[in-house]
Amino acid sequence: MSKPTASIWRIIRRALLVLTFLIVLPIASGGAWFYAQGWPSNWRTADWSSSGVAVDTATLDEAVVQIYAARAGRWKSVFAVHSWLVVKRAGEETYTRYEVVGWGTPVRRDAYPIDGKWYSNVPDVAFELRGADATAAIPQIVAAISRYPNNERGSYTVWPGPNSNTFIAWLGREVPDLGMELPPTAIGKDYLGDGFNLARTISGTGWQVSWSGVVGAAIGVREGLELHVLGSTIGLDFDSLSLKLPSIGTIGPKEIADLFGSINSSFAASR
Repeated sequence: MSKPTASIWRIIRRALLVLTFLIVLPIASGGAWFYAQGWPSNWRTADWSSSGVAVDTATLDEAVVQIYAARAGRWKSVFAVHSWLVVKRAGEETYTRYEVVGWGTPVRRDAYPIDGKWYSNVPDVAFELRGADATAAIPQIVAAISRYPNNERGSYTVWPGPNSNTFIAWLGREVPDLGMELPPTAIGKDYLGDGFNLARTISGTGWQVSWSGVVGAAIGVREGLELHVLGSTIGLDFDSLSLKLPSIGTIGPKEIADLFGSINSSFAASR
């Protein structure tokens, strides 16, 4: 083997080692953490009640579009979140929730409280749009939902997709004015269909390639640089100076500050 060829293979082996480290270590750490927290044995024993995260409409008159994401049920919580979308038009007193589930007809409306826990897991607001921008986006979102192509019984697939996260990501691409992003743990967001596909990123600020949602890559102003392996995301978000990792999600200045804030609060409460 010539020296140039040997050098190339050495670089490839090191790159694969780093890639394996960035996949295995986060998943192992996340798995240990979520297993230690425990999870409901089935959907009947899980808590699906409102988490109190949503803003009371009595204090909010403007239009709102929100994406919620909560850890998925049981062992799936180690790897992924379940995401859904809620909208409220200006002046209305109620939100409307849209999502895809794995039983019956996939697309559901108002099946759960808008900010309901998912398998007892409290959701986070992953994306939000308010005011005039939300007012303009809501009719486009509702129209897009009516033409979602994977709404037949039996079309839902946990992995690699189409699943709940595929649905929300599809809406983002259909309504590019949203400029939305999904967490790196939203497995299924990069499923673009079977075989090789090229599409705009969810935020509409870049491009991505995917082979059946199993392997792929993306580059965009909002997403940064991403590598997709078995549905998991590894990447660098230059916009927020964050690292994207499987199982763990996003690690950046905001997440680190929140972690230290939580630790300080716990310490102060224990004194």
